[in-house]
Amino acid sequence: MDQYLTGKTIAILVANGFEETEMTEPQRALLKAGATLRTISTESALVNGWMGKGWGHYFPVDKVLSEALGSDFDMLLLPGGERSIAKLQQSAHTRRIVGHFLDAGKPIAAINHGIQLMAVPGKVRGRQVTAMDISKDAVEAAGGETVDESVVVDANTVTARSVEDLPVFIEQMLKLFADAALVSKAA
Repeated sequence: MDQYLTGKTIAILVANGFEETEMTEPQRALLKAGATLRTISTESALVNGWMGKGWGHYFPVDKVLSEALGSDFDMLLLPGGERSIAKLQQSAHTRRIVGHFLDAGKPIAAINHGIQLMAVPGKVRGRQVTAMDISKDAVEAAGGETVDESVVVDANTVTARSVEDLPVFIEQMLKLFADAALVSKAA
């Protein structure tokens, strides 16, 4: 398999209760593409996923959110999960990290409730995303535009509504991240 993301470091931003499949499926595809992945969390040491109707597996945390810098990463993955997003929305560090990616034009892939985190820094004005109802309200309140499609690519972002959209989301995420990697190599 082509290792077109070799040398690129991707941050995965989660807290306890993130939707496990929305993290692990994209994670698997990114690893196959050669990316270096770093889990950033409000938790230290381990973060607990949510699988179906109960707690899932524990995953190692590479960097505590309060100590992470957006400039240390090339791309950002925002999995969903109501519990995770509720906790991350309360952190000024989430606003700082996500805001850095939006300001710098770095690629962001967000799925399901993770889309709400794009609205936290208040910098989605003029951006198009897809969203479920709760995320739709947050994005529109921050000046973003929601589009009634399963997966939306807009400039440096790709968003997907739900776990059912994972195959197309992953395909579009890989394309977006690969295009960004090519641009940075050319620069």
